[in-house]
Amino acid sequence: MTDAAPKIVLTDLHKSFGPKRVLEGIDLSIGRGESLVVIGGSGTGKSVMLKCILGLLRPEQGSIRIDGEEVVGISARERDRVMRKFGMLFQGGALFDSLRVWENVAFGLIQGQRMKRAKARDIAIEKLAQVGLAASAGALYPSELSGGMQKRVALARAIATNPEIIFFDEPTTGLDPIMADVINGLIVKCVKEVGATALSITHDMASARKIADRIAMLYKGRLIWVGPASEIESSGNPYVDQFIHGREEGPIQMELRA
Repeated sequence: MTDAAPKIVLTDLHKSFGPKRVLEGIDLSIGRGESLVVIGGSGTGKSVMLKCILGLLRPEQGSIRIDGEEVVGISARERDRVMRKFGMLFQGGALFDSLRVWENVAFGLIQGQRMKRAKARDIAIEKLAQVGLAASAGALYPSELSGGMQKRVALARAIATNPEIIFFDEPTTGLDPIMADVINGLIVKCVKEVGATALSITHDMASARKIADRIAMLYKGRLIWVGPASEIESSGNPYVDQFIHGREEGPIQMELRA
């Protein structure tokens, strides 16, 4: 963390879908330049929390502040302004099949910032180089790339606008362990180079340990542990301990049986 002032602050955040309560009072602060990773099983509310911050979902209760500005309930125009601060690496990459690689990377520059294509292409090639891809890859289509290369392109797109905040949604999904480690290394490198605040959600503990300054565990809509990544092995929390070691036996499984 490079600054004591928080970049994102969630306070008493609640979100439900009918009778199902997904988030039940989330309190979380993310510092400027910090990389925070949220872990937890499927259906624990990780993606819902992310969508609330992005404004794709509106919480029934609570506050979301970005750079001190309340963003819950703001107008569409104000939302567009706030969203210019964000970059996003989607689960699975989510590249546009009909666009060449450089056009995928430059999409936010051309569509969001109305930048001229020639200038946007130059920036796209520069960002591809940052993730270890040659300029020649820019002329290819996503279908011509391996899974690891597609993930690199998605990362290049996430950093193309030099965002202040980058979200990573399961960044190593579908990758073999070696390529996952390569992508984790690139995430750390690129986030530092851009100077961004990073918020990631993942099931992959190798990824969480490598890219996180702090780790938070979400369970049944609540944050049950938040602390430095270096301290997660000694958290003293049986839920955290079971999850990070992937054990069948433990309080999470016991509650599932019940």
